[in-house]
Amino acid sequence: MKNQRKKRRFPWILCLLLSAVIVLICIGRLRLERQDHTPEYTDGAAEEEDKDGLGDFLDSARKLLAREPKEVRELREAEVPETDEGHQEYYFKLLSDEEKRAYREMLNGIRNREQEFYLTISADEEVDRVYHAVLKDHPELFWVHNRKEVYKTTYANAQYCRFFPGYSYTEAESQEIEQAMENGYQEVLSLLPDNADDYTTVRTVYTYLIDSADYEISEHDQSIAGIFWQKKAVCAGYAGAVQYLLERFGIPCIYVEGSVKDNDEGHAWNIVQLDGQYYYVDATNGDQPEFLEGDAADMAEHKTIIYDYLCPFPEEYEVHYTPSPEFEVPKCYATDKNFYVLNQGCFDAYDWQTIYDYCCMRLDNGAAVVRFKFSTQEAFDQAYKEWITEAQIQSAARYYMGLYGLNQVEYHYGILENLKTMYFMF
Repeated sequence: MKNQRKKRRFPWILCLLLSAVIVLICIGRLRLERQDHTPEYTDGAAEEEDKDGLGDFLDSARKLLAREPKEVRELREAEVPETDEGHQEYYFKLLSDEEKRAYREMLNGIRNREQEFYLTISADEEVDRVYHAVLKDHPELFWVHNRKEVYKTTYANAQYCRFFPGYSYTEAESQEIEQAMENGYQEVLSLLPDNADDYTTVRTVYTYLIDSADYEISEHDQSIAGIFWQKKAVCAGYAGAVQYLLERFGIPCIYVEGSVKDNDEGHAWNIVQLDGQYYYVDATNGDQPEFLEGDAADMAEHKTIIYDYLCPFPEEYEVHYTPSPEFEVPKCYATDKNFYVLNQGCFDAYDWQTIYDYCCMRLDNGAAVVRFKFSTQEAFDQAYKEWITEAQIQSAARYYMGLYGLNQVEYHYGILENLKTMYFMF
């Protein structure tokens, strides 16, 4: 896992509760305040008051103040679309009917960059859940993803609120970021072969983001603006960029955030659907060549992408990463699209000759980097003991020397113990 700062991606929503103590002398002032907080009521008449009874008067006043503004009533009557073109909206589908309505209200307001707007819900937990769902489903809304605080105003005895999301970036900056996003999509498109299948597209997106961005804390690190515009972000930016690009290519992709084993800081990754099966994709952890020994990573012939986090074995990945309990996410089981499985580099058992032959085959094919993994801890431990502790890697180094007529060779290795992977570099 990358060393990342502890930064809440979805901040606390600060609430301002406006409550009215209804007494006769205050009614006039409350009506004046409504000009700032709620629109004028336009239909219906208050129940006839009993002028001789203060209790009846107060009851009528409460009913008057509890009535909903015209804008809220219109929102409640509006049709709620079940889909949004170009977006999977996985989290939208998990919401209640009332939450779905508020989701559309919130999405529309944010897309239009409205400074404040009504929602037809008011409870803190509902507003939080809807806000989180919108952000997870829509990484393209980069102007709200970096916000530290958002606000809402609630009203006594009312089932609606006003929402104040707050936005980052000027209009000129937003245009630059949107152009950078489009440029990123076009660059990936140019890298894809004709008739590329979904796996090839996912792998190309994964590779492109690792090659074009750096893991770095910055002012823009929580959104795809960091990746495409500034070329640096943390896990939230990487995962959002994977989702943004794959959705443009029509591949189902879910943004996931959760916790890390033995670490107080959170993490973000993706779940993609390939051939009807779900797989993890973690571009953030794929962008970490520092695990290699010595200065090997700086050598041009050793430049390599860590594909261990492209469709990793689910049981290995889940040892360290757990999704947030706020929303249920699809369970991953499949291993068919794992990089090592697809490239015949995954071994269920350890045998010295088998690994040696595999290394020779890769070197014969011109590889400067040989990598392989094991599906069991026992096999990995045996291989580590012989090839690393007892330096059997030297047998592969001697083969490399003979292959190229060298008198000596410098070699390096890298180990990803959590994924049972070994890298040899010559």
